[in-house]
Amino acid sequence: MKGDGVLRKKNQVTSTRSRRCMALYNKWFDKSITLTVFRNGRVCVNAEHSWADAPVCCQAFEYAYYQDFKVFGYDENGNTRGESTGIKLWPIKLQWDFSPECINEIQVAVRDAEELINDTNIKLMMFGNYGKGFIKKCRCSPDGFIQLALQLAYFRDIGKFHLTYEASMTRLYREGRTETVRACTEHTCNFVRAIESGTATKQELKNLISASCDNHSKLYRDAMAGKGVDRHLFCLYVMSKYLKKDHEFLQKVIYEPWRLSTSQTPQVQMNLVNLEDEPEFRSPGGGFGPVSFDGYGVSYIIAGEDIIWFHVSSRNSSENTDSNRFRHRIRQALLDMRALYDD
Repeated sequence: MKGDGVLRKKNQVTSTRSRRCMALYNKWFDKSITLTVFRNGRVCVNAEHSWADAPVCCQAFEYAYYQDFKVFGYDENGNTRGESTGIKLWPIKLQWDFSPECINEIQVAVRDAEELINDTNIKLMMFGNYGKGFIKKCRCSPDGFIQLALQLAYFRDIGKFHLTYEASMTRLYREGRTETVRACTEHTCNFVRAIESGTATKQELKNLISASCDNHSKLYRDAMAGKGVDRHLFCLYVMSKYLKKDHEFLQKVIYEPWRLSTSQTPQVQMNLVNLEDEPEFRSPGGGFGPVSFDGYGVSYIIAGEDIIWFHVSSRNSSENTDSNRFRHRIRQALLDMRALYDD
């Protein structure tokens, strides 16, 4: 990794290539959480996905970050406070004994990983024109509002609607992980068609926004309460494979491509800090790659009342997608929706 990708101006956009582990041979990817500390003191978190989802990792890091800066702290010289225990742990260089077959497999893995990294295009955008503060004044769900903006941006970018994935947590249940919110709905399509037609009034469009946000909130609550459909469908699919009974419907629904895959990562889960009073605790968060070859991956963080971060990813080899283009589509969609509330 090179640089830290810090943004200093509202709406400034930058590539997060610097945040990716470009050196494939000096990072551990078999650990639950890996911290990469740079010379300038900045830290990057890499989380292995099988054991937990992003909010769990973010909550752990949020607690550690707060304890480090607010509880223990540093002295005037920048040194950590407290007394030394006298225990000194020195790094030990690991010596490896690889067989020729193992070396060959490693070289193949490195080539595959390099090819995947070079084909992944990730862009970061800090949207600072407004945030959840304004959206709540419009009596809309911030997540529903942002998802609607993503649908508008995607339609303008691709020219059609596609199946859209949004992750919802099911942590209300023991060992609960996620469920899918199918964010592209009849309500979102109605709004997008109306605003693109140029014939709908501001009030009509605002009514469609409210209806879409209300419907989205219901879908999200249902998913959190175990009333989604995708995890149940996947379970039926696994059972059909176990019983060796293929089903046409299950085959179709499981392999439908999610060309727009989205997820919101919570910024503050433990109420330890107030982002308005302590903006230094704001973070752009992290992102993920596109689920579909010709699709987009969009991770976003609502950072306080007036900032929204977006991570947009796509494949360089795809002729239909472009991360830089799409992040600007998102920005314009948010601005166009904001203008509807200007009297």
